[in-house]
Amino acid sequence: MSSPIVFIDGDQGTTGLQIHDRLRNRTDIRLFTLAAAERKDPRRRAEAINACDIAILCLPDAAAREAVAAIANPAVRVIDASSAHRIQPDWTYGFPEMTPGQVEQIANASRVTNPGCYPTGAVGLLRPLVQAGLIPGNYPISIHAVSGYSGRGRAGVEEHEGPGAANAPSYQVYGLELAHKHTPEIQQHASLAQRPIFVPAYGAFRQGVVLTVPLALRLLAPGVDGTTVHACLARHYAEATHVRVLPLHESSALKHLDPQVLNGTNDMHLSVFHDPEHGHVLLSAVFDNLGKGASGAAVQNLNLMLTRQ
Repeated sequence: MSSPIVFIDGDQGTTGLQIHDRLRNRTDIRLFTLAAAERKDPRRRAEAINACDIAILCLPDAAAREAVAAIANPAVRVIDASSAHRIQPDWTYGFPEMTPGQVEQIANASRVTNPGCYPTGAVGLLRPLVQAGLIPGNYPISIHAVSGYSGRGRAGVEEHEGPGAANAPSYQVYGLELAHKHTPEIQQHASLAQRPIFVPAYGAFRQGVVLTVPLALRLLAPGVDGTTVHACLARHYAEATHVRVLPLHESSALKHLDPQVLNGTNDMHLSVFHDPEHGHVLLSAVFDNLGKGASGAAVQNLNLMLTRQ
C-alpha cells in the first residue's frame, strides 16, 4: 500500500511553514504542496485537495470554507487550522486531551478543526473543572493571555522583524471590544453557560503563550480549594503525553511564568497557584502558540487520523 498523500494548503504562512517543517522528513506520508504560481488558482487547488488523503488547511477563514466546499471526493479528510469550523457541530474538535473519548473521535473523523491557540489553554484548564462540577457553568470567568507576535501571523512577524522593527510596540493589549473571535470557541468547548471575558495581548517575543484564569473560592462549589482544583486537573491529564500539570510544590516555587519555555514543542504546562488566606486561585497554561497552539496540534491530530487511514 502506498503512503497517504498529505496536502498542505497554505504552507507559506506561519502555521503552514511550521507544519511543513515538522512533516518534511517523514517517510510514512507523501507530502504535497502547490507551487507558488498555482496557489491562487481555484481549479488547481480543487484538483489538489480532491487528490489527497488528508488535507491540512492553513488559510484565512473564508478561504478555508471555500477549500472545504471544493471537496467532491468523499474519501478526503480534513484538518482545518483556521477558526472557520471550530464551533460547527459536524466537525470534530481537535484537542485530543479534552475528554476521554476525544482521541478516538479524532482518529475516526473526516473533518477535524484545530483549536485556536488561546482556547487550547483556556479549554485545557476549564473543561475538566467544569465537567467535574468544581466550577459552576455560570461562573463569571475572566481570561487573560499574552502571546508572541507570531500570533498575528505575517503582519506581526513583519512588524517586529521587518525594516520598522525598532518601532514595534513592546506590549499591547487588544480585543478591547470584548468580542474576540476565540471567545465563542472557549465558551462552547469549556462547557461554560455564560460568555467569558477574554482579554488577549501581544508581547515583543516571537512565540509562546502564558494564559491565566483567576478564581474566587467563595464562588465555587462548597469545599473546593486550590488542592481540590489541582487534584482534578492532575487526574484528568495523568496519562497525557503532551499536557503536564505541575505538582503544587513545583508551581509554588515559581516566581514568574516564562511564555517561551516550551517553544518548539507540542507540550503544555498547567499550574495551580492558591492563596488560602484570601480564598484566591490562579490557573495558568504555558505553551507555544505555534506548537500546541497550532502546528504541533495539527501534526498530533494528523498522527491520530493516520492510524485509521
